Amino acid sequence: MRRLFKLVLVLAIMASTGYALYRTGEMNRIAERFRYPDPQTFRKQAWAELDARQLKPGMPVFIRIFKQSSELELWLRGTKGWELYRTVEICNWSGGLGPKLKEGDKQSPEGFYTVTKGRLNPNSRHHLSFNLGFPNRYDRSLGRTGSFLMVHGGCSSIGCYAVRDHQVEVIYRLVEAALDNGQQAVRVHAFPFRLEQTALDRHKGAKWHDFWSMLKPGYDAFERAREVPRVRVANKSYVVN
Repeated sequence: MRRLFKLVLVLAIMASTGYALYRTGEMNRIAERFRYPDPQTFRKQAWAELDARQLKPGMPVFIRIFKQSSELELWLRGTKGWELYRTVEICNWSGGLGPKLKEGDKQSPEGFYTVTKGRLNPNSRHHLSFNLGFPNRYDRSLGRTGSFLMVHGGCSSIGCYAVRDHQVEVIYRLVEAALDNGQQAVRVHAFPFRLEQTALDRHKGAKWHDFWSMLKPGYDAFERAREVPRVRVANKSYVVN
């Protein structure tokens, strides 16, 4: 009877511990280590791929995010201009299409953001992370609130954009290297979807159609000229130069 009691107690403790790990997302991270490449090994492979394409860490970085297709584009500026280095699957983002409005709405932001050195977090519990800088000047002009909106590993999200640990290892290190090499800020453009006119027309009756129409010039400028546009805020609107 005592042995049975001890066994039940041990199983109860294990179940409780497992649930706690699940709630904190640690189980996801443990699973990541077995299902996907080791981040450091993957980074070495990525660096070899960069070298083969005549790219290297330290080159300027530009990032585009597309919610609907769960894609993160990682661009590097090489000798031939901006080159799409890779498209990474966003394994988790939260909320729906449309901007983040307030703290606690569990919505991933949309708009034009910047990542500076002070927004890098090498000690993140999600392997590595960097802050998008929400709320930016535009968001603040509309009274929008929120904090710690990140791109990070771990595949869990309550307002962030999450990718696999091995992918964030490469994204983060390239952003870090670019900033260390003199890039003042890495631009991140977060869109609901690819803002082609036909796609925007399909959402004509959507609540955020006017907001997305305001983002479209920023999308178009890069598509047309392959130059990251300068975006400012005036009269509570984004203005693309």
